[in-house]
Amino acid sequence: MKAEDLTTLLETGEKTPDEICPVLYTMSILGQRWKFPILWHLADEGTLRYNELKRGIPLITNIMLTQSLRELEKSFLVERKNYDSIPPRVEYSLSERGKTLIPLLKQIHAWGADQMELVVEESKKKNP
Repeated sequence: MKAEDLTTLLETGEKTPDEICPVLYTMSILGQRWKFPILWHLADEGTLRYNELKRGIPLITNIMLTQSLRELEKSFLVERKNYDSIPPRVEYSLSERGKTLIPLLKQIHAWGADQMELVVEESKKKNP
């Protein structure tokens, strides 16, 4: 189920927070493959322009980066600032709400680093 669907159910009163699993709700907002890397880069590097984000996440397509940024904006986790300049300039940063995810992002980063080390260690044991 999409975040918009769950949010709409809450906004219309069709469901209460007690009727929706918080993990399901969180994953409906953050569960898409590229959102954590986007949030991580913004948390780690601060305000970034579109192409800076793209360079930091080399496997992401332009379509997915644009779509993910829009969804993160809609969820109030990322702020977009447009500058009236030629050429046009747009910058992205974590919103105050997005900054509340920084401890979680750090934990996920640490967990991922530990898991990669474990894979390497286990691989060395199997293939000395």
